[in-house]
Amino acid sequence: MTEIERWVAFSDDPKGGNPAGVVLDAAALDDAAMLSIAAEIGYSETAFVTSDLGAGRKRVRYFSPLAEVPFCGHATVATAVALGPGEHLFVTNAGEVPVTVTDGVATLTSVATSVTPLEPEDVEALLAALGWSIDELDTLLPPKLAYAGAYHPIVAAATRRRLAELDYDVPTLKALMESKGWTTIQLIHRTAPNAFDVRNPFPIGGVYEDPATGAAAAALGGYLRAQGLAHDGATIALSQGDDMGRPSRLTVELHAGEPGVRVRGTAVPLTP
Repeated sequence: MTEIERWVAFSDDPKGGNPAGVVLDAAALDDAAMLSIAAEIGYSETAFVTSDLGAGRKRVRYFSPLAEVPFCGHATVATAVALGPGEHLFVTNAGEVPVTVTDGVATLTSVATSVTPLEPEDVEALLAALGWSIDELDTLLPPKLAYAGAYHPIVAAATRRRLAELDYDVPTLKALMESKGWTTIQLIHRTAPNAFDVRNPFPIGGVYEDPATGAAAAALGGYLRAQGLAHDGATIALSQGDDMGRPSRLTVELHAGEPGVRVRGTAVPLTP
């Protein structure tokens, strides 16, 4: 019988953070079974450890209620903490992701990040779906497409009020994201030089909003590095989930010589 664990990541309070399903022994499950379990759980993602490759290496796959995703940060944090302290290496569809666990805190290192321009027509379509205008954007943080295992457009609001008033066109945004291969939309507002409030629409996963998004956090770190707004040695604090009543705290770190970005957070089990 498949054992399904329920965890919350990026919070030390089960009432906060982002819930994730975790299946530590999914060797006997096929794609349809994993998708069915993810849909039944209903969290934004469930992680499945499909094989133990030895020496701390695990094959891990991630499913939202609607589809498989190449990488998920919060489910990675939850799975690593569930596995226990030490060094882990997750072999994901996006590549190899090292994760270190100490005292219930997991630090993952994403695959190499990349940042590319968003076409003007894509920016226009994205803003229209969100109900935002170009005048409401932070001119110092131009829209870009960032990657750290999955693709996330980065869109910066000039005011916290604009970020707070999230009311997007679900079918339109979902269709746009599916056509472009985007996983979530990383909406941000800069509150300090190295601090951001964040929201993440996730309609392609069957979830209106993600309360904590580790993959997008890593992508944001890559974006800030590419824009020259954060440098090696920087630590960036992200606050997410507050607007939906699930406060989450993510820490992003940039380290010299690492093409990826580190994302750190806690995880605690959810009681049935």
